[in-house]
Amino acid sequence: MNGEPQNAALPVAVGTGVPALPAVVRATPAATAVTLTATLGLAAACWVVAVWQMHGMDMGTATQLGSFGFFIAVWVAMMAAMMLPGAAPAVLRRAQADGMRAVPLFTGAYLAVWALAGVAVYALYRPHGTPAAGAVVIAAAVYELTPLKRHFRRRCHDSVRSGFRFGLCCAGSSLGLMLMLVVLGVMSITWMAVIAILVLAQKLLPPKAAVDVPLALAITGLGIWIILAPASVSGLAPPMM
Repeated sequence: MNGEPQNAALPVAVGTGVPALPAVVRATPAATAVTLTATLGLAAACWVVAVWQMHGMDMGTATQLGSFGFFIAVWVAMMAAMMLPGAAPAVLRRAQADGMRAVPLFTGAYLAVWALAGVAVYALYRPHGTPAAGAVVIAAAVYELTPLKRHFRRRCHDSVRSGFRFGLCCAGSSLGLMLMLVVLGVMSITWMAVIAILVLAQKLLPPKAAVDVPLALAITGLGIWIILAPASVSGLAPPMM
């Protein structure tokens, strides 16, 4: 038979004579919508799981973490709930650039960074007093205005192919806020929601001094308030028996 060669339909790479590989199939609008829905749906489901697991665990600065396995399970659910909504634009960019198959690996690598952060928290965390909590909150406020924070925050808006690298940048951007969560009540649903809102806003909005400076000043005020009048900060100390 005079059939055509199998690779006849493939375009030839310029200057090589070698058939070029087909282009990556990018996500269609429908696939993009599915990706966004799945990402936000997973975050919503993790909110439910985290709230259920954290119920009755919050003791403010005296919170105990429990066993390693329990804490990591709770922490990963917390991080997925808090961080996936802000990561959704990056997940969509990944899907549009490299197709739907790249999304699970990208998302999994992103969450792996936060899981490793949970291991560090478990290793370093100890129940502590309100002066220590206030000092960490003030330090977090200072970090909000550093060049390092601005660098990582800008990187969170860049297009990256590696979920792990993206996770490292976002962890660096959210470092101060996450330290606040840990010292104020690592099992507090209220503080979890407050920090999640701040993290989401910073991931979706560009840095602006008109917003960032007042936020840092407000966090500083909170730290001073905690040091001077801890009893007036709701949920900071364990309830009296």
